[in-house]
Formats: sequence, structure tokens, C-alpha cells
Amino acid sequence: MAVVAAYGRIIPEHLLTIPRLGMINVHGSLLPSYRGAAPVHRAVMNGDAETGVTIMRVVKELDAGPMLAKAHRPIAPDDTSDVVEEALAELGARLLVTVLDQMAAGDAHEEPQDDSQATYAPRLTKEEGLIEWSQPALAIHNRVRGLYPWPHAYTYLRGSRLIVRRTQVDVTRAGPALREPGGTVVQVDRDAIHVATGEGELAIVEVQPEGRRVMSAHDFIQGHRITAGETFAQA
Repeated sequence: MAVVAAYGRIIPEHLLTIPRLGMINVHGSLLPSYRGAAPVHRAVMNGDAETGVTIMRVVKELDAGPMLAKAHRPIAPDDTSDVVEEALAELGARLLVTVLDQMAAGDAHEEPQDDSQATYAPRLTKEEGLIEWSQPALAIHNRVRGLYPWPHAYTYLRGSRLIVRRTQVDVTRAGPALREPGGTVVQVDRDAIHVATGEGELAIVEVQPEGRRVMSAHDFIQGHRITAGETFAQA
């Protein structure tokens, strides 16, 4: 028996025939949703409330083999991809051992996937990190935490690239669009830079200037004198 986990490439067909009992995969989603290379990140970026692990048999088609077991795990509103991925690794390891015991005992049950319900999770690209401030605050927040710890969301301030590492949605101002255009700094306080978006307000709480160390918004503000009315740009 061969086991594959977090391997982001298609296994050549001739390798699938080598193990006498076949090859199974520990996949970080509830298949058939999020087939592909970045299932955890895509689930977080899309704001899903739940994800999980699927143990499935590896076949020639991408993540399309019959399923042997599933386990569910909630995604909290501020969970980042690395937190979810670590939890799924532990969950998947335990589920894998259970499935292997079932297969050894001849008790494993294989359930075919419904291909009509399949969705895909393509590889992440650095270009996806560029924040579009016309989007709602919640969508931007999900992108920031979904692209953490790589490749990160980013924006531009005063012509320099600024990585946005941590954000919070301001629930008191998360409704209809603010009067200020998206990307406009509407308030600066001790611990956050509050920015208008296409819908609601986003608080930036941790950043990393290009080529510099990670720092809290508080430390960044001290050195850059950010004021209301300034604008984060897309380039």
C-alpha cells in the first residue's frame, strides 16, 4: 500500500500499479469540493465555515478516486490557512490509520465521488495577493487569512509595496459602503489602521513593509505617520 499526503502533482499512471493494494491519498477537503493543489487556502479565501479531510483512492484523474472516509473540521472566522492546515494534518493522520486498519481487515468501503459536484482549488499565485479595495471588507479579510503564510495579501502605500498580514472586520461598520472610496484610510488609532472598502471597514493590525520585518500596525504607524484621508493603491 502506498500513501500520498500533500503532494501537489499528478502521480504518473505507471506508479499507481506498483503497490499491490493500490495507492491512497490524504486530501485536505471534503471531496468532491476543492480538488487540486490548494484546497485549504481556497476554502479559507472563500469564507467557508467548514472543511475537512478525505481519504480516497488515487486514480489517473485529479483527486477523482473513490472515497474511503471523511472527517469534518470547522473554520473559525479569523482562522488563517496555516492554522487550518495544521489541524487537518492531525485529523488526517488519525483518519488514515483508521482506514488502513479497515483495509487490512477487509472492512473498507469505497464510495464514488459525484463528479457533477466537483470544484477545483488551483495553485496559489503571488498575483492573487493584490488587494482590491472595492471588494467588501469580509472578502478582503478572507483573502488576507487565506493567503497566510504564503504568498500573502498586499497593497501599495506611497508607492511602496506593503504586505498585509493580519486584519479584522469592523463589525460596527461592516454594512453598506462607506462614503469614502475603497482603500481610503478613515481612522488611525493605537492598534489599527481602519480602511474603507467596497462594503464596510477593515482594520489592518499587522503588516510587513517591503524588505522589512513584520510589525504591528501600532509600530508601523509610529514610523510612517499614517493619517486619515490617505489611500492604499493597487499599484
